[in-house]
Amino acid sequence: MRLFSCILVFLAFMFGNAHASRQQFTVSTPGGRILIESFGNCAKATCPAVLILSGSKGFGAIAYDEISKTFRAAGLNVYLVHVLSPADIDAIATATDARARIVFYAQRLPEWISAVQGVAAYLEGQPRHGGKVGVLGISLGAQIAAAATVGRADIDAVVLVDGAFPNGYSQPVRSLPPLLLIWGSADRTFPLSTGRELQRTIQQLGGSVAFNVYEGGAHDFFLRSASPIAEAAHRNAADFLAAHLLR
Repeated sequence: MRLFSCILVFLAFMFGNAHASRQQFTVSTPGGRILIESFGNCAKATCPAVLILSGSKGFGAIAYDEISKTFRAAGLNVYLVHVLSPADIDAIATATDARARIVFYAQRLPEWISAVQGVAAYLEGQPRHGGKVGVLGISLGAQIAAAATVGRADIDAVVLVDGAFPNGYSQPVRSLPPLLLIWGSADRTFPLSTGRELQRTIQQLGGSVAFNVYEGGAHDFFLRSASPIAEAAHRNAADFLAAHLLR
């Protein structure tokens, strides 16, 4: 417990200096307490919640602040959900190769899923969100989001950016919330065929899925600050989530 408190103090110092507009709190989930960063409430009395799940490098990129600004303008409250602990991020960064990372992801996935579902349930119960929750995941965060939102009635819309189900995911997929796939055409980590396959799967299940491809976008295009195609993708994600959450 003391170690956890020290980690939170370190994160508060790190993010408080780098991103002064971010506010921090923790949420208790079955897998432990999860650090959340928010950007305050949007201007309306009721603003749906959007959970954002980062890629394997965490939330250091300034683009997350830009995403928050776009989403808040659309009437959404943004929450950066640290399902990846500092130890997770370090283990991923120091993994010997892609195979080692995939094995690590498989080991940690159940706890990451539990964390997302616990935070979603908590935020859904907050009156200011009107019972509406969406999820946006990027790369590894997209893989976690896909697995965590299968069949969930408490999650109303999902955006997956350059990522689908984790390798080896074997649970039955009977339904997903309304889904938007955002992909860079030049992604070499998860090629377009990965997104197309997920699109076909959801369509065969009778689900709602849209697929938007951004020409020339590399795997990290969504997190490139002040990039025109990233800004267009942020607006696209915000519009999709607002359309489903502000009904």
